[in-house]
Amino acid sequence: MNRTVVITGASAGIGRASARLFAEQGDNVVLLARGRAGLDAAAAEVEELGGRALAVPTDVADHRQVEAAADAAEEAFGPIDVWVNVAFTSVFAPFSEIAPEDFDRVTAVSYLGFVNGTRAALSRMRPRDRGAVVQVGSALGARSIPLQSAYCGAKHAVNGFTEAVRTELMHDRSGVRITVVQMPAVNTPQFSWVRSRLSHDPQPVPPIYQPEVAARAVVFAAANPGRKQYYVGASTVATILGNKVAAGLLDRYLARTGYDSQQTAEVADSGRPDNLWQPVDDAAGTDHGAHGGFDDRSAPRSYQTLAARHPLPAAAALVGAVAAFGAVGQAVRRHRR
Repeated sequence: MNRTVVITGASAGIGRASARLFAEQGDNVVLLARGRAGLDAAAAEVEELGGRALAVPTDVADHRQVEAAADAAEEAFGPIDVWVNVAFTSVFAPFSEIAPEDFDRVTAVSYLGFVNGTRAALSRMRPRDRGAVVQVGSALGARSIPLQSAYCGAKHAVNGFTEAVRTELMHDRSGVRITVVQMPAVNTPQFSWVRSRLSHDPQPVPPIYQPEVAARAVVFAAANPGRKQYYVGASTVATILGNKVAAGLLDRYLARTGYDSQQTAEVADSGRPDNLWQPVDDAAGTDHGAHGGFDDRSAPRSYQTLAARHPLPAAAALVGAVAAFGAVGQAVRRHRR
């Protein structure tokens, strides 16, 4: 029997790429996002790839809209089997330059949106004693960087929230599972529509991966949700483990390099639209797809992620350890120069 999968943030980026993969498996895919153009295009792709689609315009910051979307999903396709929380927004700026209402908005979408989605999923899954919730996390939920205080704070909060919920499910001996997929820098459209106060256009910090790399990990986690978390990309492993062994060094390193590494050479257009409060694709009627503007610099696969799926986890641990200590050693050498 085909599963019913709900994906928030499904109109672009990781959510969009994940919807395609679930569709290829013949799943029913319920697509939640604010922008109608992206939702309609995503729904068409799901149908073309062999799945059934339902597009529900939803602002995940509003728990009432999320609950209504969950009702619509089950009315259309039956019980929800998998819920994937992806939706987020952000502001690229020093904390002192982020307006309070903008910070609140990032938190409402990028943290409380996950809370709202998880609540809607669990309220339906727990009585049936089955189902999986997949949280799309980030290496920045373990190691914060400058210019992204609102986003980093939200991702840290998602990790803490999810740990608490996981232990409650374990206490109740529930058959429902919840897991986090920790992501690296991904080539998504966010960098072209995120609100930015920077002097130059924002960019992901290399190494950059294509959204399909992230999506494959999401689909794998949905089928294997028993693990607490999955790491995508050697850079994610290096960041998280490196922060455990050399946090102070990374503070100094990021203070020196974190501003320039997140900006391109292109001077920012102060009048460009952003999606903090309104979806960009609705304003222009344009579908932005899964990919951002960094295709030529993005890796189509991650050998660490392939190793992490292997039945023998030692392979993944070895790759991760080598990457982590290599990154720390490189940071130390740069710091000494």
